[in-house]
Amino acid sequence: MLFGGYSGQAFTPAGDKGRYVLPPLFRKAVKESSEARVLCLAKHDRWNCLTGFGLSRKLELEQQLDREEEMALRLNRDFDREVRSSQLNGFVEIPFDDSGRFVMPEYLRDLANVGDGLFFQGGGRFFTLWNPEELLRMDDAWAAAKAACKALVDEAQAKGRTK
Repeated sequence: MLFGGYSGQAFTPAGDKGRYVLPPLFRKAVKESSEARVLCLAKHDRWNCLTGFGLSRKLELEQQLDREEEMALRLNRDFDREVRSSQLNGFVEIPFDDSGRFVMPEYLRDLANVGDGLFFQGGGRFFTLWNPEELLRMDDAWAAAKAACKALVDEAQAKGRTK
């Protein structure tokens, strides 16, 4: 099956024992990309969030480095290939169960200020995982994601009150 990328939004509250849940839409895409239940997570290099993807993206990272280096040369900008390579390849591979539950390393939670829940935003070849409070600090370019996040958090809180 051809991997179609990551799209959509979802929110999941934090579970017990420091576990989080990869929402079904993203779980399916990661499984297709990885041909396994392995989630790759890293700190995003510019935003205060995490980036997630499946194992198939590992094959693209060297090509991405080549493109970024070429662009920097064309624009006469500095480019440290080693630093950028370390950023791109500094992800951790995390197994998840059939229900999508996974344990996020504490250092990643700290780096992205992850709290009581995660908002997932599709981004094509990757997706981002946000503390909703951090997403709300982003500029108006993120208006649609912020609106979706607020609606999904409100929905989860309403469900929590009815239990």
